[in-house]
Amino acid sequence: MHDKEHKELLNPQSTDFMDDNPCSYIPGKITRMNYKQVDVVSSTFATAVANRGWRRFGKNFVYPVCFSCTACKSMRIDVKNYKYSKSQRKTINKNEDTYIKIQEPNITQEHLNLYNKYHNYKAKLDGWKHQNMSSQEYFENFVDGAHDFGKELLYYIDGKLVCVDLVDILDDGVSSVYCYYDPEYPKFSLGTYSLLYEIKLAENLGLDWVYLGYWVEGCSSFEYKENFQPMEILEGFPRVSEKPEWKKWVPSNPYTHTPKEPKI
Repeated sequence: MHDKEHKELLNPQSTDFMDDNPCSYIPGKITRMNYKQVDVVSSTFATAVANRGWRRFGKNFVYPVCFSCTACKSMRIDVKNYKYSKSQRKTINKNEDTYIKIQEPNITQEHLNLYNKYHNYKAKLDGWKHQNMSSQEYFENFVDGAHDFGKELLYYIDGKLVCVDLVDILDDGVSSVYCYYDPEYPKFSLGTYSLLYEIKLAENLGLDWVYLGYWVEGCSSFEYKENFQPMEILEGFPRVSEKPEWKKWVPSNPYTHTPKEPKI
């Protein structure tokens, strides 16, 4: 690929804006997110920004630019050196008969019903703010903008859709976009299993990383990430023209808590 063509892929035409909202991770804080809305994008660009901690929802590539707060760090799992724990192997064995289908992101009433069921459950259990998502909102967040690298992994137990895991399959790794599942199947640990499957998928494709979203010190929603080692952490959210500096990360108290199901 010529340098000019490569630079063009890394700088697609976009609409850029910022938006402020109450922080989901630290009470009393305001989150300011930078949005780059891109209609036509390549896996080259999507890979470059994932490598710099940006996340994709629909056509929007986003990262935090909060005033006086740098609590959000980016995490990625080292696939080639990954070691499955005893409990993770048990989870894999429990899902021996779980059927998995990979396809382009889609929206059906079954998707919407499962999404809203999961979030109503989390609202009652963990106090998440939630109102049922419309088909238009779901399309804009999880279907539109997927291009050729966005996929959904559908998990079925006894013919019933029980989990939807949305990912981007990039040039160097699998990037977790969002996952939701049926809370009536707790013994299968579907949130954990879906992440373990992402690791196996990346391994099968010869990719180095699973990009896992954010880490916020002290936020219980992210404690489960301590159980997926080895891991690397990124400080800040570099621009495409800047080199990211990932570093090995070891949790201060690994494996000392009961893992929660993932919230990416």
